[in-house]
Amino acid sequence: MSAQIWVDADACPNVIKEILFRAAERTGISVTLVANQTLCVPRIPSVRALRVSAGFDVADGEIVKQVAAGDLVVTADIPLAAEVLAKGGRALNPRGELYSTDTIRAVLTLRDFMDTMRSSGQVGGGPPPLTLADRNAFASHLDSWLAHRTVS
Repeated sequence: MSAQIWVDADACPNVIKEILFRAAERTGISVTLVANQTLCVPRIPSVRALRVSAGFDVADGEIVKQVAAGDLVVTADIPLAAEVLAKGGRALNPRGELYSTDTIRAVLTLRDFMDTMRSSGQVGGGPPPLTLADRNAFASHLDSWLAHRTVS
């Protein structure tokens, strides 16, 4: 079976989904959006939505269960990215950060530190809005993965 794209879709920005839909339409790559809510997806043969039951990390667990070596997972969830990398997949943040086995431990440590800071009231608020540079970085990494996948 050829490589495919899995999307942790509950928190994935719509603009990133649109980039993925265009890639699926252009290349025929299989894109599966996994969420615990009903999603509307365009009528593109290689795009589907997979609804899972509600609950903490249910969508993440389904992605980990389904992902295969060489697949790409789009997620901002760092622990999910670490599990995907451990299974030989690739993980790409919607902001355009490509996670790697060389850096994931440091990213997990920073995430845990920031969680501690937020819970102590030292840091507040969520992430900044997605920028054009973020979208371009995401699209660039996606195009690179697609090109590598077709060459392999």
